[in-house]
Amino acid sequence: MRAGLAAAATLTLAGASVMPAATAGADTVPPSGTPTTVSADPLPTWQVDGVVWSMTTVGTTVYATGNFTKARPPGTAPGNAKEVARGNILAFDLTTGNLITSFAHSLNGQGLRVAASPDGKRVYVGGEFTAVDGKPHNRLAAFDTATGKLVDGFAPKVGNIVRGIAATNSTVYFGGNFFNVNGKSRTRLAAVNASNGANVDTWRPTADDNEVFALTMAPGGDRVLIGGRFQKLNGAEHVGIGAVNTTNGGSLPWSSKPIPSRLDNRRFSYVTDLFVDGDTVYGAADGEGGHWFDGRFAAKAATGDLVWLDNCYGATYGVFAQDKAVYSVSHAHDCASLGAFTETSPTTWHRALAETKAATGTDHAPPGANSNYRNQPIPSLLHWFPTLSQGTFTKQYQAAWAVTGNDDFVAMGGEFPKVNGKAQQGLVRFAVKAKAPNKSGPVKADLAAPTASKAWFSSEIKVSWKATWDMDNEALTYEVLRDGETTPLTTLKKDSSFWNRPSMTFTDAKPPKGKHTYRIRVKDALGNTLTSAASPAAG
Repeated sequence: MRAGLAAAATLTLAGASVMPAATAGADTVPPSGTPTTVSADPLPTWQVDGVVWSMTTVGTTVYATGNFTKARPPGTAPGNAKEVARGNILAFDLTTGNLITSFAHSLNGQGLRVAASPDGKRVYVGGEFTAVDGKPHNRLAAFDTATGKLVDGFAPKVGNIVRGIAATNSTVYFGGNFFNVNGKSRTRLAAVNASNGANVDTWRPTADDNEVFALTMAPGGDRVLIGGRFQKLNGAEHVGIGAVNTTNGGSLPWSSKPIPSRLDNRRFSYVTDLFVDGDTVYGAADGEGGHWFDGRFAAKAATGDLVWLDNCYGATYGVFAQDKAVYSVSHAHDCASLGAFTETSPTTWHRALAETKAATGTDHAPPGANSNYRNQPIPSLLHWFPTLSQGTFTKQYQAAWAVTGNDDFVAMGGEFPKVNGKAQQGLVRFAVKAKAPNKSGPVKADLAAPTASKAWFSSEIKVSWKATWDMDNEALTYEVLRDGETTPLTTLKKDSSFWNRPSMTFTDAKPPKGKHTYRIRVKDALGNTLTSAASPAAG
């Protein structure tokens, strides 16, 4: 038995919002009353030549930071005539995918986090850089979103790496792995005035033993939520996540324990990203060691009460909520906890997922290593499976590292070279059905020619085939065609996914005399149609 497994508790939540388990099939055209997703169609977006680590959206503008030197138009190769210099930070239009040319800056080191002020007037970037556009800005800088200009007067001197940022309109809170800010002692957490970058001396919480990765503001503005690798905040146990007061940095109640306690330097879990939507914070986690928590969780931002915990395995790097769905980027390879795809041999990776905001059931699988929960509420995995190819730039061989968006679009950033098999490096957008081309249809590679066999005792011919699947529609319609005919002999409807492709059959009870071939025509709810090759003749 793994350490801590016996201590895992059955969790009941009086305040959890529970939806019927039948919502698991949601897609771009889901059953009535279930969440929709964006389309799986990748939309043309300017590309980068490296990796995007973090993104944030202000209105229809996405600000992206990472480790890259160039940006180029969609559909073009590196070195294209329209390629431009961009030093680890850029902005693009979420509606069109076009680069915003008025926002042209250069960080002399990689950016790791970008975040906006609540009024949208400022964007803050943190990371490893020490200069912006040749001017001293030590690991934290600000840009005016109206003009696109660097804010010269905001130049706090942060002693080391910044990984997480949260802001009000007057104060910038940040965390990472630093120990001084503006020459004053700080332990991985600090706050400065937005006006001039001076220290807020009344705010001095500490992450005592390891890095901070993510910060976000709880609704109401009185709580900063903090995530990372730490086991303690302000000297008390808060594993991976906690909350502190925005005024004095004092610890505030946080009731849940989604992140298991670290056992050693090889077996631990930590928070990589936090996103607040309404009264709920959604968290992403990475686990090191066999079956350590790698998935996502949702908790009430004001209390920390757990809403659900999704124990899919495969490190999660970013999370974003839109409408009634939660989008994440990861390398998920085992979602048995959600009653979905399980581990394969060799391992297969699924790098972009969507799930319900609401809890829909309880965990289908045993707890993870050292978990504090068993049989906890879980969301449902939604039927949205675009394919992001593995990248090589970071030598970590991942795809997307960041996700953002607004009411109509979801954008992903990372190091992927292709999306759905088409060249699209580092940045991509997806849109809700009303704004998408909706051309992602049934998967051709998984629709083989049917077989046809005549019963020895009658003239009936049995037609058999295996269902295919569609990246953003679970329910598909199948038509059986005989010989060269276009009018179907029958129409069948069947749900399928990449891990659940049922076998299907049809019996042609009264075929004409002679031998016949059969084809399968399959359609999704948006009219995308695919026809199989013909079966061998039978009769």
